[in-house]
Amino acid sequence: MAFILPSESSEGSPMSNGLHMNGQDSLVQPLLTDFYQITMCYAYWKAGTHEEPAVFDVFFRKNPFHGEYTVFAGLEDCLRFVEHFRFSKSDIEYVRKILPDNAEDEFFEFLEGLNGNNLTIEALKEGSVVFPKVPLLTISGPLAICQLLETSILNLVNYSSLVATNASRFRQASGKNIQLLEFGLRRAQGPNGGLTASKYCFIGGFDGTSNVLAGKLYGIPVKGTQAHSFICSFSSPEELKFRKVKHQNRSDEHDLYELAIQKRDWILKQFPWGVIPSEISDGELSAFVAYAVAFPNAFLALIDTYDVLRSGVVNFVAVTLALNELGYRSLGCRIDSGDLSYLSKELRSIFVKVAALNPVYSFFETMTIVASNDINEETIMSLNEQQHEINAFGVGTHLVTCQKQPALGCVYKLVAQSSIPKIKLSQEVSKITIPGKKKCYRIYGKAENFH
Repeated sequence: MAFILPSESSEGSPMSNGLHMNGQDSLVQPLLTDFYQITMCYAYWKAGTHEEPAVFDVFFRKNPFHGEYTVFAGLEDCLRFVEHFRFSKSDIEYVRKILPDNAEDEFFEFLEGLNGNNLTIEALKEGSVVFPKVPLLTISGPLAICQLLETSILNLVNYSSLVATNASRFRQASGKNIQLLEFGLRRAQGPNGGLTASKYCFIGGFDGTSNVLAGKLYGIPVKGTQAHSFICSFSSPEELKFRKVKHQNRSDEHDLYELAIQKRDWILKQFPWGVIPSEISDGELSAFVAYAVAFPNAFLALIDTYDVLRSGVVNFVAVTLALNELGYRSLGCRIDSGDLSYLSKELRSIFVKVAALNPVYSFFETMTIVASNDINEETIMSLNEQQHEINAFGVGTHLVTCQKQPALGCVYKLVAQSSIPKIKLSQEVSKITIPGKKKCYRIYGKAENFH
């Protein structure tokens, strides 16, 4: 896939002056680079080689996570950056300060007119599976500007591809029928790391994110429930200032807490729960009711604040039955601690028993169970072996921080200059580059397995 950048400037476009199309300020600008890129640029200019045609390859040497593949990501960000590459006046003044005093004025005039108009970028399709040593991007154009792009391009590709690959591994481990939700913003490496993770986890196979800004900017479905703090904030029904919910199909209103109490008393008599009524938290029930009053059409409860089986699920079933009587359907429940496999199977057993009490409760059989709590690949594979009853995983820290491997290790290497192939030699065989501009092919066998 080749991209030839336009020769006309984009004055007046939404992304001019360092703005993305979404209107957000962009940190990805020419000075987001290493100092030695600028010093090399000056040396190229001083040597008179700055306009010589050059070719650079972006590739990695080894698949991450001891795996067999990588998912390429970050291309869109690279193209946006290169298309709008231009030094501002304040950028050039700053470069004057950091370069030695003998730097010539003509060089800064050169920088002022520098843009990506004469660059060609050839790339693999974003989101495709890629392998070591194969160029992800090939950048062709004048030597100096190609060199200036190195650090920024690597910054945009390395983490994006790493986290997309990590997300795809979670998808492979969980299977195609499990919903995967990215909950990593609070653990991500800064605001930009959080946004990048949300965007590229979605490309890697996740179904949604808790990151509201990512939802706005990238159109990713936003998901979430409540935190333990919300449950703990209620101690008794006296704290419920608003308890009434209007029937979905009628105008009559009902006290949801009183209705939930009736349903709780009724359900406890239907089959042996092994629950002591005094152990069931009325504060938790109050919190569930408060949330259900706010979101009767989207009630999903966090049920492990006190005790999942002795309190949380009892109160969840009670509120769900009360909502059902008023014409609403709960979305499900979430567990964030404990033995997730055991608890999910116990919850499913309870839901099946409730469903058997009345045909109108049949929806309980397929009630969504969401699990979180430091989920990683091994956790999911272990839960699969235990035949869990979880429908969705909320994954945070291990996903967005890529704890198994902190960096992909993409490199940006000169492979040709003025039609002359260039090679980097090294005593480490893995660091020797393949010279010359390349044309790569992927060959498929009869079974459509690629090699």
